[in-house]
Amino acid sequence: MNALVAETIDRCRSGGMRRTKAMEQLLATLVETDRPMTLAELAESPRLTDQCDKATVFRLLQRLTEKGIVRRLGLHERAAYFALLVPGRHRDYLICTECGSIEAIKAPCPVHELENEIREKTGFRDLYHELEFFGTCPRCAG
Repeated sequence: MNALVAETIDRCRSGGMRRTKAMEQLLATLVETDRPMTLAELAESPRLTDQCDKATVFRLLQRLTEKGIVRRLGLHERAAYFALLVPGRHRDYLICTECGSIEAIKAPCPVHELENEIREKTGFRDLYHELEFFGTCPRCAG
């Protein structure tokens, strides 16, 4: 088993979640794909199609989101994406307001220095941030 998957399962168990085969396969899919995925993409992924139905994947995603293991991105249910949250690592995203497509920003994050300054001045621990930029993608604008 991938070390990141094992670490994430440990985080789930520390948060009071029961370890299930469906949860393991869902987390492995998110780690292997390394990009935000829709509910439909996850439910139809090879690891999960034999494991559980779409409703089970949805309920699992809801619980993982509540526990801070998974991040829900997007504008509404139709264009909701889910991404694994990994302590000490984050990604910022561009989201199209027309089609709902999402992509990671491939540029240095401008907020890290501000985050460090806030941490020092306020004493907050485990501080993190999430950035989502919204606009019209080139396909929709064209």
